[in-house]
Amino acid sequence: MKKLFLIGAMLLGLGAQAQNDTFSQGTKVVGAGIGLGVYSSGSMVVPPIAASFEYSIKDNLFDDKSSIGVGAYAGYYGLDYKTSILNVAQGYKSSNFVLGGRGALHYQFVDKLDTYIGLMLGYRVTSNSHYGYSGPIVLDATSTNSGSAWSSFIGARYYFTDRLAANLEFGYGIAAAHIGVSYKL
Repeated sequence: MKKLFLIGAMLLGLGAQAQNDTFSQGTKVVGAGIGLGVYSSGSMVVPPIAASFEYSIKDNLFDDKSSIGVGAYAGYYGLDYKTSILNVAQGYKSSNFVLGGRGALHYQFVDKLDTYIGLMLGYRVTSNSHYGYSGPIVLDATSTNSGSAWSSFIGARYYFTDRLAANLEFGYGIAAAHIGVSYKL
């Protein structure tokens, strides 16, 4: 987490000639992406997918290249882990869901590039189902864990057109990184 904030501080320290035209006050952006780097073992049944919405509530914070946005985040992935011990199939299935609110500080260093750093606070639900048997013991247990979730993140959107952008984000929502597309409404 310290690395994320260090990178963010370095980004904010760079000089640039751009005026904020990627995320000015009133801008609404929706995004969707696929996650990379899930901290769990097993085969992906559903890869980490995420969707987000963000609304710019204030621009010109430090200068004409900075703004603040708030929004929502939802992410999901599913795993299936199978093993065989003494020719007896055992395993588990896991589904993970995160829903949260986010806030981000945006800074445009160069034209068409929206860089940001922020924090997500939300709720995580994880459901695990163990199956199989071992001798006289039948494994058939389901557990659900839920609780608060948070994540710091850093990312960038590069706009190919006035509305369509590719984005890359690091920070743990549903995965360690996301790559995807964003669209200005």
